[in-house]
Amino acid sequence: FMFFFTRARQQTYSDLYELSVKDTETFWGSIAKERLAWTKPFDQVTDCDLSSGKINWFLGGQLNVSVNCLDVHVAKDPDRVALIWEKDEPGTEERITYRELLEMTCRLANTLKSYGVQRRERVAIYMPVSTMAVAAMMACARIGAVHTVVFAGFSSEALAGRIQDAQCKFVITCNQGVRGGRIFDLKSTVDKAVKSCPSVRHVFVAKRTNNSVPMGKLDISLDEVMAGQSSVCAPEPMDSEEMLFMLYTSGSTGKPKGIVHTQAGYLLYASLTHQYVFDYTPGDVFGCVADIGWITGHSYVVYGPLCNGATSVLFESTPVYPNPGRYWETVQRLRINQFYGAPTAIRLLLKYEENWVKKYDRSSLKTLASVGEPINHEAWEWFHNVVGDGRCPLVDTWWQTETGGVCIAPLPAEPGAEIRPAMAMRPFFGIQPALLGEKGQIITGNDVSGALCISQPWPGMARTIFGDHQRFMDAYFKPYQGQYFTGDGAYRTEDGYYQITGRMDDVINISGHRLGTAEIEDALDEHPDVPETAVIGIPHEIKGEVPFAFVVLKESASENQQAVVEELRHLVATKIAKYAVPDNFLVVKRLPKTRSGKIMRRILRKVAMQDTSNLGDVSTLDDPSVVSEIIEAHKHYRSHAAKK
Repeated sequence: FMFFFTRARQQTYSDLYELSVKDTETFWGSIAKERLAWTKPFDQVTDCDLSSGKINWFLGGQLNVSVNCLDVHVAKDPDRVALIWEKDEPGTEERITYRELLEMTCRLANTLKSYGVQRRERVAIYMPVSTMAVAAMMACARIGAVHTVVFAGFSSEALAGRIQDAQCKFVITCNQGVRGGRIFDLKSTVDKAVKSCPSVRHVFVAKRTNNSVPMGKLDISLDEVMAGQSSVCAPEPMDSEEMLFMLYTSGSTGKPKGIVHTQAGYLLYASLTHQYVFDYTPGDVFGCVADIGWITGHSYVVYGPLCNGATSVLFESTPVYPNPGRYWETVQRLRINQFYGAPTAIRLLLKYEENWVKKYDRSSLKTLASVGEPINHEAWEWFHNVVGDGRCPLVDTWWQTETGGVCIAPLPAEPGAEIRPAMAMRPFFGIQPALLGEKGQIITGNDVSGALCISQPWPGMARTIFGDHQRFMDAYFKPYQGQYFTGDGAYRTEDGYYQITGRMDDVINISGHRLGTAEIEDALDEHPDVPETAVIGIPHEIKGEVPFAFVVLKESASENQQAVVEELRHLVATKIAKYAVPDNFLVVKRLPKTRSGKIMRRILRKVAMQDTSNLGDVSTLDDPSVVSEIIEAHKHYRSHAAKK
């Protein structure tokens, strides 16, 4: 079956899939030997037990991820383009070859070492999408340090919380970022964050703009120091199961969790999915427009494409800068073959004239793909028919920060197999989905719905939550014994395909980014005039979902509601990020609670959605009259908003 991965697709998808779940060791062992460059071969393919949260792959093996992503390709084809940095201003892109990226990585790695960065120490990267950010990730991997990339839109408090939790001793950032024609400060955000992070010894500051920023005693000018470093740096051999990176994601409790990915299994899974889900072939220009601050950027802008020797696009701008044709003008100019984006951006763009798409040559496109949330039918049809002219397969990919790479998607499949609109459909090799019922029973047969679980371990899955393995167990392995619980619900069609139906917990999906409602509530509850709040997610035609906040005010503050609401907006923006600020704030006297004190969010969701005809059973409420109070308040709020 290795034939399939190297030369022609000799065997069918179903044969290979069958092998991958029935003889996992042979399947992954052969692929790992063939695809990765090992400094020491592994002697055991896997040692896993989901019920105890034990996950180990390729034991005894050693390798270096940066060698697999850079040196291997430099040896064969040093002048192949590794990255096309599509900067904010159209037409100012920069191409970086594998040789140049390796040299940049080594200079940066030597800089980190010269300032005392040790193997296994955590390094925070707070940078916009850029070649320097990719080099920073690769440099950490080269010397065995652990990177944690924090999305450069997060506030100083959110950044500080992640630095503290990961106990980072070093931060790599830029003086400023550029996006959508605007310049924004990054260094000042880091300065503010680092004030409450005593673990930080040095802050390395790269230059994205020519503007100078204040430099303090912790700060080091990265470009200047790198210039004096050697362009050769010996790679550190790493055990398969040592940490490669951590990435924070929202959970249903208020505190973000540091998801841990390790070396060999993660890289192998990112590389294999990148090739087969997107139908990547050597020489293609791969255009994933995600930010490197999210898992999509890690797996399909950086690690997957570079491991496969691809040319990967780094997109710094926005879908509508300088106009709504930006994506498609970029496709034409860079001759992009695979385009991977988020449904939220597609929903934004379909509101504009089709001419913004049609005026650009998109004939280079071979595969379209979407990520971040289930894509709705209207967006799927527009993406497929208008952008792809109905000739490119459109793959709706389902996966998570915790899964490391795509788990369910229409491709790979048999040649000519059907792709259904707005459906993830088929499990990837080694992924065995299961639907479970409320009593924990496995639901068999087709045309059924349940909690989406994965029954078998796979190499790309997360290994733990940093510093809190119990939380890892409780979130993913306790709900359904012996299964990995995804937190999502799914429907299995009559033909056995999978359709994701959305989150089953208090996590909402804003523009493809997961955010726990508890995290927003924690921020709101810090206001001295706010004794309690409840946040729920409601549908939004562009962002997918947006937060809706129900706020109880102290009596003393009820006179100046508007001022308090403005302060609450500011509080969420500074504690988390601007995208987390609720679209609606409804001030209420009290919240609907059960006798045990649990807020009945189901009712709040119905009120927010103006669906109050069938509220279901409210008998467990401590005082059912609260419901009509909240409905009245919402009517008043709506009529007030309409007058505005």
